Amino acid sequence: MNLEELRLKCLDCHQCSLGATRTNTVFGVGNPAAEILFVGEGPGEQEDLSGIPFVGKAGQLLDKMLASIDLSRERNVYIANIVKCRPPHNRDPLPEERSACLPFLRLQTLLIHPKIIVCLGKVAATTLIDPEFRIMRAHGVWYERKGFWMTATFHPAALLRNENLKKDAYADLLGLKEKIQQLGVRTDFSLAEG
Repeated sequence: MNLEELRLKCLDCHQCSLGATRTNTVFGVGNPAAEILFVGEGPGEQEDLSGIPFVGKAGQLLDKMLASIDLSRERNVYIANIVKCRPPHNRDPLPEERSACLPFLRLQTLLIHPKIIVCLGKVAATTLIDPEFRIMRAHGVWYERKGFWMTATFHPAALLRNENLKKDAYADLLGLKEKIQQLGVRTDFSLAEG
Protein backbone atom coordinates (compact mmCIF):
# COMPACT_ATOMS: atom_id res chain seq x y z
CA MET A 1 0.00 0.00 0.00
CA ASN A 2 1.20 3.52 -0.76
CA LEU A 3 0.10 6.88 0.70
CA GLU A 4 -2.40 7.55 -2.07
CA GLU A 5 -4.07 4.15 -1.60
CA LEU A 6 -4.22 4.77 2.15
CA ARG A 7 -5.69 8.25 1.56
CA LEU A 8 -8.43 6.79 -0.64
CA LYS A 9 -9.22 4.14 1.98
CA CYS A 10 -9.37 6.86 4.64
CA LEU A 11 -11.78 8.95 2.53
CA ASP A 12 -14.22 6.05 2.63
CA CYS A 13 -13.95 5.43 6.40
CA HIS A 14 -17.00 5.28 8.67
CA GLN A 15 -15.41 3.50 11.65
CA CYS A 16 -16.74 6.10 14.12
CA SER A 17 -19.50 8.69 14.29
CA LEU A 18 -17.24 11.50 12.98
CA GLY A 19 -17.57 10.08 9.46
CA ALA A 20 -21.27 10.97 9.44
CA THR A 21 -20.75 14.68 10.21
CA ARG A 22 -17.62 15.54 8.21
CA THR A 23 -17.53 17.70 5.11
CA ASN A 24 -14.11 16.35 4.12
CA THR A 25 -11.68 13.78 5.43
CA VAL A 26 -8.43 15.54 6.31
CA PHE A 27 -5.74 12.99 5.55
CA GLY A 28 -2.46 14.91 5.66
CA VAL A 29 -0.22 17.24 3.70
CA GLY A 30 3.45 17.74 3.04
CA ASN A 31 6.43 15.96 1.62
CA PRO A 32 5.87 12.17 1.80
CA ALA A 33 9.67 11.72 1.92
CA ALA A 34 9.98 14.04 4.93
CA GLU A 35 11.89 12.81 7.94
CA ILE A 36 9.83 15.03 10.27
CA LEU A 37 6.16 14.36 11.01
CA PHE A 38 3.97 16.86 12.88
CA VAL A 39 0.79 15.44 14.41
CA GLY A 40 -2.13 17.54 15.67
CA GLU A 41 -5.34 16.35 17.29
CA GLY A 42 -7.94 16.75 14.55
CA PRO A 43 -9.34 19.06 11.90
CA GLY A 44 -11.16 22.25 12.79
CA GLU A 45 -13.84 24.01 10.75
CA GLN A 46 -11.50 25.44 8.08
CA GLU A 47 -9.72 22.11 7.72
CA ASP A 48 -13.03 20.25 7.40
CA LEU A 49 -14.09 22.64 4.63
CA SER A 50 -10.79 22.44 2.72
CA GLY A 51 -9.69 18.86 3.42
CA ILE A 52 -6.21 20.15 4.35
CA PRO A 53 -4.75 20.14 7.90
CA PHE A 54 -3.82 23.38 9.63
CA VAL A 55 -5.18 25.99 7.19
CA GLY A 56 -6.98 28.31 9.62
CA LYS A 57 -5.36 30.82 12.00
CA ALA A 58 -3.60 28.03 13.91
CA GLY A 59 -2.25 26.69 10.63
CA GLN A 60 -0.95 30.11 9.62
CA LEU A 61 0.85 30.30 12.96
CA LEU A 62 2.22 26.77 12.49
CA ASP A 63 3.62 27.81 9.09
CA LYS A 64 5.38 30.78 10.75
CA MET A 65 6.71 28.49 13.49
CA LEU A 66 8.09 26.08 10.89
CA ALA A 67 9.63 28.91 8.85
CA SER A 68 11.43 30.20 11.97
CA ILE A 69 13.61 27.06 11.86
CA ASP A 70 13.71 26.71 8.06
CA LEU A 71 10.99 24.06 7.74
CA SER A 72 7.88 24.11 5.57
CA ARG A 73 4.96 21.85 4.76
CA GLU A 74 5.72 22.18 1.05
CA ARG A 75 9.36 21.15 1.33
CA ASN A 76 10.49 19.12 4.30
CA VAL A 77 7.77 18.12 6.78
CA TYR A 78 4.56 16.12 6.69
CA ILE A 79 1.54 17.17 8.76
CA ALA A 80 -1.26 14.86 9.93
CA ASN A 81 -3.72 14.53 12.81
CA ILE A 82 -4.76 11.87 15.30
CA VAL A 83 -8.30 11.88 13.82
CA LYS A 84 -9.01 12.63 10.18
CA CYS A 85 -12.55 14.03 10.62
CA ARG A 86 -13.64 17.13 12.54
CA PRO A 87 -15.10 16.52 15.99
CA PRO A 88 -18.31 18.57 16.44
CA HIS A 89 -17.70 22.09 17.76
CA ASN A 90 -13.93 21.39 17.67
CA ARG A 91 -14.12 19.36 20.87
CA ASP A 92 -11.28 16.97 21.72
CA PRO A 93 -11.61 13.64 19.91
CA LEU A 94 -13.15 10.96 22.14
CA PRO A 95 -11.05 7.88 23.03
CA GLU A 96 -13.14 5.67 20.71
CA GLU A 97 -12.67 8.15 17.84
CA ARG A 98 -8.91 8.20 18.40
CA SER A 99 -8.83 4.39 18.50
CA ALA A 100 -10.83 4.11 15.27
CA CYS A 101 -8.51 6.50 13.43
CA LEU A 102 -5.14 5.52 14.90
CA PRO A 103 -4.55 2.67 12.38
CA PHE A 104 -4.57 5.28 9.58
CA LEU A 105 -1.95 7.38 11.38
CA ARG A 106 0.16 4.30 12.12
CA LEU A 107 0.14 3.32 8.44
CA GLN A 108 0.87 6.91 7.39
CA THR A 109 3.83 6.90 9.76
CA LEU A 110 5.12 3.58 8.40
CA LEU A 111 4.83 4.81 4.82
CA ILE A 112 6.45 8.19 5.48
CA HIS A 113 8.99 6.69 7.89
CA PRO A 114 10.03 9.88 9.71
CA LYS A 115 12.94 10.02 12.13
CA ILE A 116 11.21 12.68 14.25
CA ILE A 117 7.57 13.00 15.33
CA VAL A 118 6.42 16.28 16.88
CA CYS A 119 3.11 16.15 18.74
CA LEU A 120 1.19 19.41 18.61
CA GLY A 121 -0.69 19.66 21.89
CA LYS A 122 -1.94 17.44 24.67
CA VAL A 123 -4.23 15.16 22.66
CA ALA A 124 -1.48 14.12 20.25
CA ALA A 125 1.05 13.72 23.07
CA THR A 126 -1.23 11.63 25.29
CA THR A 127 -2.14 9.45 22.31
CA LEU A 128 1.37 8.93 20.92
CA ILE A 129 3.87 9.46 23.75
CA ASP A 130 2.22 8.66 27.09
CA PRO A 131 -1.41 8.68 28.31
CA GLU A 132 -0.21 10.59 31.40
CA PHE A 133 1.67 13.23 29.38
CA ARG A 134 1.40 16.74 30.82
CA ILE A 135 2.12 19.37 28.17
CA MET A 136 2.99 22.15 30.63
CA ARG A 137 5.66 20.01 32.30
CA ALA A 138 6.98 17.86 29.47
CA HIS A 139 6.88 20.04 26.34
CA GLY A 140 10.23 20.01 24.58
CA VAL A 141 11.35 16.75 26.26
CA TRP A 142 12.58 14.05 23.87
CA TYR A 143 11.54 10.39 23.97
CA GLU A 144 12.67 7.47 21.86
CA ARG A 145 9.70 5.25 21.00
CA LYS A 146 9.70 2.35 18.53
CA GLY A 147 12.59 3.76 16.52
CA PHE A 148 11.25 7.33 16.40
CA TRP A 149 12.41 10.40 18.28
CA MET A 150 9.32 12.10 19.68
CA THR A 151 8.61 15.37 21.42
CA ALA A 152 5.62 17.61 22.03
CA THR A 153 5.03 21.31 21.97
CA PHE A 154 1.98 23.50 22.38
CA HIS A 155 -0.73 23.32 19.77
CA PRO A 156 -0.75 26.53 17.70
CA ALA A 157 -4.39 27.14 18.73
CA ALA A 158 -3.24 27.20 22.38
CA LEU A 159 -0.60 29.79 21.46
CA LEU A 160 -3.29 31.96 19.87
CA ARG A 161 -5.30 31.76 23.10
CA ASN A 162 -2.32 32.30 25.41
CA GLU A 163 0.55 34.31 23.95
CA ASN A 164 2.59 33.75 27.13
CA LEU A 165 3.29 30.21 25.87
CA LYS A 166 4.99 31.43 22.68
CA LYS A 167 8.41 31.82 24.33
CA ASP A 168 8.34 28.18 25.51
CA ALA A 169 7.09 27.02 22.11
CA TYR A 170 9.96 28.81 20.39
CA ALA A 171 12.43 27.16 22.78
CA ASP A 172 10.86 23.81 21.80
CA LEU A 173 11.39 24.68 18.12
CA LEU A 174 15.04 25.49 18.78
CA GLY A 175 15.31 22.11 20.52
CA LEU A 176 13.79 20.51 17.42
CA LYS A 177 16.33 22.28 15.20
CA GLU A 178 19.13 20.98 17.43
CA LYS A 179 17.74 17.40 17.28
CA ILE A 180 17.47 17.65 13.48
CA GLN A 181 21.17 18.56 13.32
CA GLN A 182 22.16 15.93 15.89
CA LEU A 183 20.38 13.13 14.01
CA GLY A 184 21.39 14.33 10.55
CA VAL A 185 17.74 14.59 9.49
CA ARG A 186 17.33 15.61 5.87
CA THR A 187 15.64 19.00 5.39
CA ASP A 188 17.21 20.10 2.11
CA PHE A 189 14.55 18.89 -0.31
CA SER A 190 14.05 21.19 -3.28
CA LEU A 191 10.52 22.38 -4.03
CA ALA A 192 10.53 20.09 -7.08
CA GLU A 193 11.29 17.06 -4.84
CA GLY A 194 8.68 17.97 -2.21
